[in-house]
Amino acid sequence: MSETEVTIRPIADADAGELLTLRRAAFVTEAQQYDDPHIPPLTQTLSELRADIAAEGVVTLGAWAGHRLVGSIRVVLEGKKATLGRFAVAPDQQGHGIGTQLLLAILPHLPEDVEEIWVFTGRDSVQNLALYEKHGYTHEHDQTVGDLTYAYLRRILGDADAEAPASA
Repeated sequence: MSETEVTIRPIADADAGELLTLRRAAFVTEAQQYDDPHIPPLTQTLSELRADIAAEGVVTLGAWAGHRLVGSIRVVLEGKKATLGRFAVAPDQQGHGIGTQLLLAILPHLPEDVEEIWVFTGRDSVQNLALYEKHGYTHEHDQTVGDLTYAYLRRILGDADAEAPASA
């Protein structure tokens, strides 16, 4: 696996259309795996996405290869807890280290009092689970919603995480 060189920065309202396109492309395979075309990343409207980008307590980072948005990650901050979501990498860029770079880049954007990061993914999303576990996330529990079962993972933050490098 060769690592793609990217620039990571917060997503702005002007990036909303490109972010919507990226998420739809990235989540199609997830929807196919679970035979559910109605997962939230595929049904979110542009106006809903813009409201989410502007929301208090939400941090959304994008990874750019040149002028192209190739990845993104969203974090909702709730007191001492951060929850990752809408983690997406362009299908043709998966496996090139962009997801890892985004996971690491989020750390400097978290308030100092955040003690834990939570993430959920489909229980059968083997690659996603492996990526999270590789970066210190531990499976905590499963939850079934409708026909889908989600695996919830948690990472407890320590002093070393506060010194994580800024975005690439």
